[in-house]
Amino acid sequence: MNLDMNLLQILAVLFLPKAWCQSSSSGGGVVETKNITLPAGSRAVLPCHSPSMVWTRDQLKDRQRVVHWDIVHSSPEYSGERLLDMSPGARQRVYNGFNKGRISIPDSAFTDGNFSLVINNVVTSDKGLYTCNLHHHYCQIHESIQIQLNVTKSVRKEKRYWDGEKTVFVVLLGSSVVLPCVNRRALWRDGLQEDQQQVAHWDFQPPGVRPNKADRLVDLYASGERRDYGPLFAQSKMSVAEDAFTFGDFSLSISDLKPADKGLYSCHLHHHYCGLHERRIFRLTVTPPLLREPTTSPRVFLNDELEPKTERVSTDKDNPRVVNVFLPEQRGYFVQHLGYFLATFLLLAFIVFAVIVLTRRRKKRGLEYETGRSVG
Repeated sequence: MNLDMNLLQILAVLFLPKAWCQSSSSGGGVVETKNITLPAGSRAVLPCHSPSMVWTRDQLKDRQRVVHWDIVHSSPEYSGERLLDMSPGARQRVYNGFNKGRISIPDSAFTDGNFSLVINNVVTSDKGLYTCNLHHHYCQIHESIQIQLNVTKSVRKEKRYWDGEKTVFVVLLGSSVVLPCVNRRALWRDGLQEDQQQVAHWDFQPPGVRPNKADRLVDLYASGERRDYGPLFAQSKMSVAEDAFTFGDFSLSISDLKPADKGLYSCHLHHHYCGLHERRIFRLTVTPPLLREPTTSPRVFLNDELEPKTERVSTDKDNPRVVNVFLPEQRGYFVQHLGYFLATFLLLAFIVFAVIVLTRRRKKRGLEYETGRSVG
């Protein structure tokens, strides 16, 4: 898998060097690069899809953000347990009756971003691995923080340290402790209007033009506002679907391709509230227009010359004409049989040569043996 990813990156660098230069000079991660070659006069569709940009006026926004604390006990057999959860539209829910009134998170968690867990009157059974889980289902963002809690009866052993993977708290039995989980990103707190946070735009970079000199084609906003730069969209030369934010389809259509349309096209998607920034880059190449082949009767080509060979079967005007076409043997057919003949000949020659060599060696060994006996 890693080898395939490295190979894709190498190919992208070889074929789209300017695109990568452009990505390093502006914000947003490049998630797709593609070469597209089409003939002049045709219609091009540069695909730009992102389900994460689908925008709806979500009346249940408060149910999209959830925080919950879990614990994994080291004994018996690493059993897991949900401690509590809370969302902006519902009060926090404590699952174990023993913990009610003993553990809690601040009621203002979704306002100030402080989701820390407060444990009063620590008992031995509180020992375990705690996880603070933050979910934003609409933005498809999930984060978690792990803290190890150990309980001791000695005041001198109380401490807090980092074990290389997580924070470890060693607290005194019967005391209180606060396990920190703080995240003050805007999406975990009261968000702004989505239609002011979602923007999509297309840029065009002609050959030989630097990335910072690229032309802006269009700006799209979730509120329905659209800003065109130049007459291309007004003349219907280019277009983007009006319901782009409804289906997450921001594909750019270009009709009647011409050589001047050649260059780099980039689709930029920004969802500032969700922290989404994506770029898709396409290198469009325009080739000469395709020539339409004329419709003619069957013909035969021989030796690069047009030589139709036909034989009329019936001359009756009332009967349909039937034309037989004789296709001559191709040169490849003769070459193929010649190859078979040469291969067979070489194989027989090799066998004869091997027999001659073996026969000579046997005769030579026989003479040496007779000479040795006569000398003895």
